[in-house]
Amino acid sequence: MEFTCAEQRDFDLAYLTELDPFWADDEKGAILNPEGIVFGNPIAQAACAADCIAATAHLPIDSLFWCAGCLGSIYPFGGHVNETYGNVQTSSLIAIRFMAKLHREGLMREHAGKSALCNPYIWPLISKSHYRLQMTYPVPQTNDCKTLGHTDVTWARGKEFSFKGEDFGYMVWRKRDCCLRMKVS
Repeated sequence: MEFTCAEQRDFDLAYLTELDPFWADDEKGAILNPEGIVFGNPIAQAACAADCIAATAHLPIDSLFWCAGCLGSIYPFGGHVNETYGNVQTSSLIAIRFMAKLHREGLMREHAGKSALCNPYIWPLISKSHYRLQMTYPVPQTNDCKTLGHTDVTWARGKEFSFKGEDFGYMVWRKRDCCLRMKVS
């Protein structure tokens, strides 16, 4: 339990989006992400096709930080999705937006790379390649987890159904680099 690479900070599961004025209102949310206006055009969104292919094949492209691969745009950081192609796609996109929002607010930190070896640091952009999503509810994925932006066409079938299958839960996996300090006697 006292392994050096284990999480040293406290964590809190009680973030309620219902109490966050920025989550349900895209106009207020623009305060946290004013650059979203720049990426809300067809040219910027067309670049997301490359992120879709990359995320589905192997890893998403972190430099296309406004893209959520095949799922849509990360901007705005809120729970409102204009165009949906199914509840699995929408819920995955909202999970990614939520993580991106928490990065912007400094509540999620960067845990990978040389700079984060011994201490995670605040990074306002989500490094999509460092995360994976695994559905836990209503139908758990037991064999794999998906990169952020991976197309839901290959795995969403049978994951949603009427009445009890309209809410979704995901486990978030995060890459973490750490350093071991050794005492030399």
